[in-house]
Amino acid sequence: MNRRAFWIAGLLVLALTGCDALLTETPDGADALDGPLPGLTDAQLRMFLEGDEAFEEAFTPQTGLGPVFNHVSCGGCHPGDGRGTPDEILVRFSRGDDLLLDLGGPQQQDKAIPGAEPEVIPEGAQTSPRLPPPVFGRGLIEAIPEETILAGEDPDDEDGDGVSGRANLVRSPPWVPVSEPGGGSGLHVGRFGLKANVASLLEQVAGAYQQDMGITSDFLPDEPGAFQAGGVGVGDPAPDPELPAQRVRQTAMYVRLLAPPAQGERTAQVVAGEALFENANCDGCHTPVMRTGPHPIDALADKDVFLYSDLLLHDMGEGLADFRPDGAATGREWKTPPLWGLRVAADFIGGEVFYLHDGRTTSLDEAIRAHGGEAQASADAYTAMSVEDQAALRAFVLSL
Repeated sequence: MNRRAFWIAGLLVLALTGCDALLTETPDGADALDGPLPGLTDAQLRMFLEGDEAFEEAFTPQTGLGPVFNHVSCGGCHPGDGRGTPDEILVRFSRGDDLLLDLGGPQQQDKAIPGAEPEVIPEGAQTSPRLPPPVFGRGLIEAIPEETILAGEDPDDEDGDGVSGRANLVRSPPWVPVSEPGGGSGLHVGRFGLKANVASLLEQVAGAYQQDMGITSDFLPDEPGAFQAGGVGVGDPAPDPELPAQRVRQTAMYVRLLAPPAQGERTAQVVAGEALFENANCDGCHTPVMRTGPHPIDALADKDVFLYSDLLLHDMGEGLADFRPDGAATGREWKTPPLWGLRVAADFIGGEVFYLHDGRTTSLDEAIRAHGGEAQASADAYTAMSVEDQAALRAFVLSL
């Protein structure tokens, strides 16, 4: 039985019986990417189970898939709830600040249902291939107060360490209510997406349904891409909107309640690597821990979050640039990706981990050396280390 089936079976028993005695102890989820946060109530575990089913639902044209799409389910982009592989690469495109909505932007849907045609990227458009990130721990990220993230900003590099991260301040769409973190009017700190251009988990999930699967919802009732703008093609047979708000919220709740995997054993090599990581100022961007604030879900309230990210934008140099503006983020800026979960990532994607925003390498060594811009000094410090010290630093990163 795989991990997901194990969790579903156990939670199904709980949901059907409501009897705590049937699960005398919580299964060890330290190595899982699809387990619930510890400390959830029975009702919250039932919501987790319902959302898990929604996350794994595979759509067909009869149930709303398409007419153009990338994958048939949420799990199609996020194997085992973890990071994607080059098979799941998504391509964003635009021309300057123009998202080319009338030509299928901002994301290419490279598949289509029978009778429809996949989108073709317009000539001259700037493209940005992107690896789907893991979805675990998103509720903890959502629960970090905005002021905590903003406290890490240093746009003018006043401390002189060469790192000048800044938050991506964005506006949520009007259908994201103020009751949702990141919802309501005004500017909010973006924390989701590879360029931190989404502030609300609800917006992220609804947008993924529409853009990745062509599934319309009460929140986004129009078909994606060129079809939304009146392009020629065959529509899917399902009436729009294809998903009720409740189903989207169930998926968002599942993602919200997913636990990050635990860190691994602190061997002597890992401990040495942690010190080298700090000495190279890798933690200048990959902040080891932030803390959540008050939250109506106790399992998310006042918790230390060991994500190894400051959730800020940083200039990563020409080597990693996609040269494509994305809202307030420039073509050289990326949000610091969390490092948590790397210890078990390979277990869920065929034994190989693909690094960087576009999955260009399976070598952690190459990924570190590719860092430029604000991270150039850290990359140089790594390059100057002995082979043994480099291996220790990588062992530390791979223990997270």
